[in-house]
Amino acid sequence: MGCSVIVNPFHGHSWCSPNGDLVLVRPGAAIPADGVVRQGESAVNESMITGESRPVHKNDGQKVIAGTVNGSGSLRVEVTGTGERTALAGIMRLVAQAQTSRSRAQALADRAAFVLTFVALGSGGVTIIVWLSLRATPAFAVERLVTVLVIACPHALGLAIPLVIAISTTLAAHNGLLVRDRRGLEDARLINAVVFDKTGTLTRGEFGVVDIAVADNVSPNEALALAAAVERDSEHTIAQGVLRSAKERKLLIPVASKFEAIPGKGVRATLEGRELLIGGPSLLHSFGIRVPELLQRAVLEAGNRGQAAIYLVEHNTAIAVFAVADVIRTESREAIRDLHERGIQVVMMTGDARAVAESVGKELGIDTVLAEVLPEQKSAKIEDLKRSGKRVAMIGDGVNDAPALVTADVGIAIGAGTDVAVEAGDIVLVRSDPRDVPRILDLSKASYRKMVQNLAWATGYNVIAIPLAAGVLARWGIILSPAIGAVLMSVSTVIVAINAQVLRRSHLGRAA
Repeated sequence: MGCSVIVNPFHGHSWCSPNGDLVLVRPGAAIPADGVVRQGESAVNESMITGESRPVHKNDGQKVIAGTVNGSGSLRVEVTGTGERTALAGIMRLVAQAQTSRSRAQALADRAAFVLTFVALGSGGVTIIVWLSLRATPAFAVERLVTVLVIACPHALGLAIPLVIAISTTLAAHNGLLVRDRRGLEDARLINAVVFDKTGTLTRGEFGVVDIAVADNVSPNEALALAAAVERDSEHTIAQGVLRSAKERKLLIPVASKFEAIPGKGVRATLEGRELLIGGPSLLHSFGIRVPELLQRAVLEAGNRGQAAIYLVEHNTAIAVFAVADVIRTESREAIRDLHERGIQVVMMTGDARAVAESVGKELGIDTVLAEVLPEQKSAKIEDLKRSGKRVAMIGDGVNDAPALVTADVGIAIGAGTDVAVEAGDIVLVRSDPRDVPRILDLSKASYRKMVQNLAWATGYNVIAIPLAAGVLARWGIILSPAIGAVLMSVSTVIVAINAQVLRRSHLGRAA
């Protein structure tokens, strides 16, 4: 980086210079800025940002977020964002924006409180006129007037919705759901169709080994470890996917030597005296490599699923075939199952070839697959679903998803996606976890239920309390004093506040 690392003994980290700066984050220290790990390995507590209770393992090339806490290892981090450019600052802006955005229920409550003010004044005026006309003493008539005005104070009605909004927005943020527009969260309770983008949403957006076929003299894990050893020095996307898959399986990857790239065909390396080659179909044709019938069948099946096949070769014979594809997120299956349990139709919309899309759709149990959809066609597909009577939520992460996110009734952006997608979404999934989509629906229903309960209580209270305050039961000796009216008014406000607080105990699916 061309700079020296200076340790700050008070904060446990250090920095060198703006632009291209390296930060040394010591064990137990807070990470001071957004960045990418360039050296070291540790587990980082990201619960304050994502709600994930378990520490997240970090090593070379992985992103870290300002404000999270380093574990027992030390990390050297290349800074990518400071101050207002950090993810934490962005989250704070989104939460503030969400808490100031107006919902339809809030507008209704505001109108009701406005009307209630005139109802209270009108009721007070009618009360004093009626009692004076009935020859009550002026003191008694004025007491009825004061009691009506006190008991009809629209505190409860005014607090009914803002309390629920503040609590639900905070609850969402604690669970990794950032609400940019309150109306999106409010409308989510009505959703009956969810449309997922594929790449980067249901899948990781990166290649990996999804299936392995081997000859009789080698095991799948052994073949993958050998392939990873050969591919270790290659920069090719598929090569990195093979290496990543081996690491995810926690395989011991041996060290190969004499690495050589064969342009347009594959790579070659030596491992403990064994010369191994890895490549695609062009490698087979160039070297006249023999492929056993068992592996040929595996290649054919991979092709039917729209997956690429690469071969591990020794002694001019293929000893293993790896089916390589965009890896499906392990969380996607659970997310789709949860949506189905709620009676919601699940649609996948992608620009990928139909064979690839159908394969992913079948594996995940998706109801409808829309394949080979051009970016400019995505919003039109959303409109088609809406015209068929569906209330649609769209989940995406890319620039090409932005028009569809805006067109949908509720747009949900993947947090790890592009800034354009995040700006187009009503709600942002900080964890980029599709399992959070059902939780949004649950939170929306719980929030709306509390709003209705609070409005019903505040309205019902006034319907009963105002006539009592006016003295309609005075003939039977039931008269409310202004002091009792003030107590009842306060009690109604406390009940609304307690009912809103109960929302914090709502069950939003899996634990954070």
